[in-house]
Amino acid sequence: MIEVKDLYKEFSGTPVLKGISTTFEKGMTNMIIGQSGSGKTVFLKCLLGLHTPEKGIISFDGRISSELSIEERRQLRTEIGMVFQGSALYDSLTVEENVMFPLKMFSNQKHSDRLKRVNEVLARVNLPNANKKYPAELSGGMQKRVAIARAIVMNPKYLFCDEPNSGLDPQTAIVIDNLIQEITDEYQMITVINSHDMNSVMEIGEKIVFLKNGVKAWEGSNKEIFKTENEAIVNFVYSSNLFKKVREAYLRETN
Repeated sequence: MIEVKDLYKEFSGTPVLKGISTTFEKGMTNMIIGQSGSGKTVFLKCLLGLHTPEKGIISFDGRISSELSIEERRQLRTEIGMVFQGSALYDSLTVEENVMFPLKMFSNQKHSDRLKRVNEVLARVNLPNANKKYPAELSGGMQKRVAIARAIVMNPKYLFCDEPNSGLDPQTAIVIDNLIQEITDEYQMITVINSHDMNSVMEIGEKIVFLKNGVKAWEGSNKEIFKTENEAIVNFVYSSNLFKKVREAYLRETN
């Protein structure tokens, strides 16, 4: 479990996160949502250790991040997989080399074992014959699947995804959502997704943390969103007429 207690972060005296507390459970797709400027990107970067909060605790299965030694931080880093917005593949490296990169950095495996693992994860994301291709030869959806393969190649305990559907068409976005959810369940990882895609939220949001102006304004599941009377989350999610109609239909059926 990742546990966050009373997290504060500010920049140049301006508070961005104002006492966030929540937990993220194993085997679940946990989502952070909110409008631009709500603090969700800063929150994700605090979880990743890219920002140091002024106050509060972040613990990974009981390990408080701010109390870890350099070696313990290095060990924690090997347990984290990251899918970046835009995939962030190395253009000059092949798919195989991109996916193998974390293994070369953080493991002492011989090349044959690394290659075996690369082939395993490429097969898992349905790219079994893409080893020698370069990112420029792949579609956006295929690049995203390579990024997911790279993120899971070290068998991580924790998977972080920053806007994983950014730039994808709706159909491809659904494929990526389903893949992330399936892998989360199979690997029993703690997956945390920063997203503005409400289709993703409704499809795979097993736990949702909604931030507004640096405060946790609501949390719950995608099922509970339909029933909540919380004005902040209702206004955010149901600004779309489509989602309004879906919610109205759901409430009619359940009342």
